Amino acid sequence: MEIYRRLGRVLALTTAVLMGATAGAQSVPTNPAKTDPLVKPAARSAATEPEFKLVVEPRAMDLLKALSNRLAAAHSMSFTAVVGYEYPSKLGPPIVYSTRYDVTMQRPDKLRILTPGDGPSSEFYYDGKKMVAYAPVENLAAIVDAPPTIEGALRAAYETASIYYPFTDLLVADPFKAMTEGVILAFYIGQSSIIGGVKTDMMAWANNEVFLQIWIGADDKLPRRIRAMYRQDPLGLRHEMELSNWQLNAAVVPETFSSVKAQNAPRMAFKAPSLPPKWVKPLSVLEQTPASAGTPAVPAAPAMASTPAKSN
Repeated sequence: MEIYRRLGRVLALTTAVLMGATAGAQSVPTNPAKTDPLVKPAARSAATEPEFKLVVEPRAMDLLKALSNRLAAAHSMSFTAVVGYEYPSKLGPPIVYSTRYDVTMQRPDKLRILTPGDGPSSEFYYDGKKMVAYAPVENLAAIVDAPPTIEGALRAAYETASIYYPFTDLLVADPFKAMTEGVILAFYIGQSSIIGGVKTDMMAWANNEVFLQIWIGADDKLPRRIRAMYRQDPLGLRHEMELSNWQLNAAVVPETFSSVKAQNAPRMAFKAPSLPPKWVKPLSVLEQTPASAGTPAVPAAPAMASTPAKSN
C-alpha cells in the first residue's frame, strides 16, 4: 500500500538526513549490502536499492501553509501541549520525562504558559509590558521589562534566560516562515485516525539541523503531533509533542495574563541556571528578527519553563 511505501521512505530518509545530508545534496545512495558484513559476497552483488532523492513536495508544503494560515489568522488561541523528552540513563536506554504546557495567547502582546511536569513546575506571563517567570513551589518570581510583541518576548526570553518552548513556531506572526526555514526535505506520508481521535495528514520535514514528522488535522488544519530528532545530538534522542484542546478566537479575560501570587512573591534574578543542549536551537525566525527599536534591555531569566528532572 502507498502509505507503507511512504513510511519506509520516512525511515530511510531519516537516516540519510541525520547522517549528514546537506542543502546541496541531490540524492543519498542506500545499499546495506555494501556495509553489512553478514551479507555474503554473492548476495552483495545482487542486492541493489534505488537511490532516494531529497525532495520538497508541493503537497507537503501546502499542508504547512494551510496550518500556518489557520494559526496566523487567530486573534486568540489556547491549546495543551504534552511533550516527551528522552534523556540518557546509566543503563543505556533513554528515560522519557514528560512536560505539559497549558498555553493561552492573544495577539499581538499577551501570553500565558502554565507548566506542570516531571520536573519543577513553572508559570510564564507576558502582558505586553512585563515578562514574569514564576516558580509556584518555591514562591519566587522574576519580573522584567519586555518587548511589545509575543515574538519579541519569546526571543528575549531565549536570549537572556534560555527559556524556550517547543511550540514557539506555532505562536509567531508567520508560522510558515518559521517552519520552512532551510528546508531540504518535505513529503506527504498518508493519513492517520489515531491521534486525538481525529483524521490527520502525516508529513515529513527536515532541514540540516532537525528531522520532523508532523500530523496535521485533515479538516481543521491544526497540528496534532510532532516528532523530532536533532542531527547534532550524538545519542539520537527523540522528542515528541502532542497538541490538543485547541480553542481559536475565544474570548480571554485580561486577568489571564497576570498573577497576583507572582507579583507578591519574593524576587529572583531573571537568568538561566544552565544552558540548553547545543543542538537545541531557537527558531530561526526568532534568531534573525532584530530587537525592536527603543526596546529596553532585558536582564537574564531562569529557564524554569523547560528544565526537566535529572536523568538517572
